[in-house]
Amino acid sequence: MTPRIELARVDLRGRTPTAAELRTALPRGGVDVDSVLHRVRPVVEAVRDRGVAAALEFSGRFDGVTPAAVRVPAEELAAALDGLDPAVRAGLEVAIERTRAVHADQRRTDTATEVVPGGTVTERWVPVERVGLYVPGGNAVYPSSVVMNVVPAQAAGVDSLVVASPPQARFGGLPHPTILAAARLLGVEEVWAVGGAQAVALLSYGGTDTDGTPLVPVDLITGPGNIYVTAAKRLCRGLVGIDAEAGPTEIAVLADATADPVHIAADLISQAEHDVLAASVLVTDSAALADAVDDAITTQMTVVKHAQRVTEALTGTQSGTVLVDDIDQGLRVVNAYAAEHLEIQTADAAAVAARVRSAGAVFVGPYAPVSLGDYCAGSNHVLPTAGCARHSSGLSVQTFLRGIHVVEYSEAALKDVAGHVVALANAEDLPAHGQAVRARFEALS
Repeated sequence: MTPRIELARVDLRGRTPTAAELRTALPRGGVDVDSVLHRVRPVVEAVRDRGVAAALEFSGRFDGVTPAAVRVPAEELAAALDGLDPAVRAGLEVAIERTRAVHADQRRTDTATEVVPGGTVTERWVPVERVGLYVPGGNAVYPSSVVMNVVPAQAAGVDSLVVASPPQARFGGLPHPTILAAARLLGVEEVWAVGGAQAVALLSYGGTDTDGTPLVPVDLITGPGNIYVTAAKRLCRGLVGIDAEAGPTEIAVLADATADPVHIAADLISQAEHDVLAASVLVTDSAALADAVDDAITTQMTVVKHAQRVTEALTGTQSGTVLVDDIDQGLRVVNAYAAEHLEIQTADAAAVAARVRSAGAVFVGPYAPVSLGDYCAGSNHVLPTAGCARHSSGLSVQTFLRGIHVVEYSEAALKDVAGHVVALANAEDLPAHGQAVRARFEALS
C-alpha cells in the first residue's frame, strides 16, 4: 500500500502578515552557494591556469570519463540527429518553431531622440558577440534547454555561440546524443563536451583543445545548472556576464474550490520530478481542496517513475500548502513568494493572473500546465528562482542584447548647454569636467 503523502501546511487564515513576515513564513528551499565556493574556486583557478588539460582532468574525476577532446566533431552532431527518435525530433521541431515565433517578437528596435535641435541621443541594441550556453546533465536529459538558450540568442543576432554539456561515459565521452541532435537541429556548429564548474571556467577563460584548435572564451554564459555551476558563475562573473544564479526549480499553484485536485497534484508531482530540492507549493482558500490534492498525490504516486525523488521533494521543507482566507490574500502570498512558475487555477483565472506582479512565468487556467511551458508553449523556461522574480526576468532576447547610447551634439547645441554642464561640474567639485566643455569655446589659462 502506498504511504499517504501530505504536504506540510502553513495556515495564514485570519492573519495579515507583512511582506517581510511572508518571506520567512512561506515554504522555501534553496542552496547555500557560499558553502561550496571553497570547493569550486580551485577548479576555476586550475582551468584558468592550465586550460583544457585541467578541464579534462576534472571531467574524469566528476563525470567518470575523459573525452579525447573538448569540441565535439561535426560528424557526431550529424550522426546524433540522424539517429534521433522521429517522435522526439517532431517534438523538438514544434518546440523550436513556437519558441522562435515568440522570441522573434521580442527584438528591440533602435530609438533616436532629438533632445534639442542639433542634439540627439540614440539607443542602439547590439547583440553580445559570443555566448556560452550551458545545458546540464544529471537526473535528466534536457534538449529543451538547448532550445530555450539557443533560440533567443539567435533571435538577438548573436554571431558566435557554443553549447557546453557534460560528457557521458556511456556515450564515449560525448554529451548525450539528444543534446547533440537538438544543437544540430538548431544549426549550432560548436558544442563542447564539458560540464560543471570546469565548463563555466573554460567558457570564461578559453584554451586550446587537444588537437590544437582554439577554444575561444565567451562574453556571456547562460543556462541552468547545479550548485557547483552556480558557484562557478559567481566566481567568473565580471570576467563574463551571467544570466542568473539559478537555484532549484519551483512551482506555486494559486487555486480555489473550482480547481481540479487531480490536475494540481499532477503539476506538483511533475515539478518535484526534477530534483529532491525542487519546491512544489499550493496556495488555496479551500481546505477541502488541499485535502483532495493530498489524496490525488498519494493516488498518482503509484505510477510515478521517480517516486523516491518526488516524495523527498514534496515532503521537504521547500514544499507545502498555504491556506489563505481568500484569493486576494492568496495573491499577496504568491506575489511575495515570486515563484519561478506560477499556475492560476481559479474562477476567472485570467483576471486573477492579471493581478500577479511577481513570477517568472504565469500559467493561466486548467489547460496551461507548467510542463507545456517547459516544452511547447513558445515561452522560455529559463526563469528566475528563489524569489528573484520580484526583481528579475527570465531568459529572453533582451538577455543577449546591450543597449548603447550614441550621443551626437552640434557645436551650437553644446554651446547652448555649456553653462549648465560647468555649473553642475563645479557643484560636484569636478572642475575639469566643465573645462572639457569650455576648452571647445574659449582659451583656458
